Amino acid sequence: MHLPTLRAGGISGVWDLGGNPSAVTPFLIERFAGPFLTAPGGYPTDRSWVPPDSCREIHSPTDAADAVAEAHAFGATLIKVTAHAGGPMLPASTLSALVDAAHSRELPVVVHAEGPGTVEAALEAGADMLAHTPWTALLDAGLVRDCAVRMTWISTIDIHGWGTSTPARETAIANLRQFVSYAGKVRYGTDLGNGPLPLGVNAREIRALQLAGLSPADILTAMTGFDADFIAMAGSGTDFIATGGPGAVEPCWVPGGLDLSPAGFADSLATARVLGPEVQPREF
Repeated sequence: MHLPTLRAGGISGVWDLGGNPSAVTPFLIERFAGPFLTAPGGYPTDRSWVPPDSCREIHSPTDAADAVAEAHAFGATLIKVTAHAGGPMLPASTLSALVDAAHSRELPVVVHAEGPGTVEAALEAGADMLAHTPWTALLDAGLVRDCAVRMTWISTIDIHGWGTSTPARETAIANLRQFVSYAGKVRYGTDLGNGPLPLGVNAREIRALQLAGLSPADILTAMTGFDADFIAMAGSGTDFIATGGPGAVEPCWVPGGLDLSPAGFADSLATARVLGPEVQPREF
């Protein structure tokens, strides 16, 4: 994707959650994971869209620790693991060893969990985040409650239909609504590159978060990592909405002011622009 276009669309920083670490550019990248760590022959090694050297197959618990060390040596600030029930998956002992190795280096672990038993596997191994809100089936309330205690879910709801209602989209919204009801922590994410997604702030993703029960304040926190300070500014009528989340490159700005009404919030926030040296907002 063209990162300068993303910046022009209001994105001041991104997370790269899987790819060839030698191909990572520092522009806009807040955090990157290095290669997908997966079982031999596991997802996404069989996908045509995967660039060369973007996957690292894990053969044992010892190999898991080696793979984490390799990613860390490349500068990875988190670790990406896949658990896809449609193909080979890491055994529980190997997945746990991988998470332990990452945590020993203070690296959070993000899991692509898709299909029966994969959310449970991620939770039991001690993973910190899910790369996508679960969408293949409605989850048991007890499982969601346990996830909410110590996991963060990255939303990525708009990939399921790109604004059109689909069973996967409705399932993801329902699972996220339950997760939020248990005070689970959510991060805004779009899985950009997965279909016709906007190259900028995605109003459809924001609307999906609203449907899942997130307030404007919750959504701003999910998008930036900040909380009360910038929300108070937004409510006071200023058109600055954030100074950026942890590691963010530049602050962002809503030129017309942020509309906090349920109907206008998403479209308003989608007009956000990065407040770089080329932007000169009005002074008060």
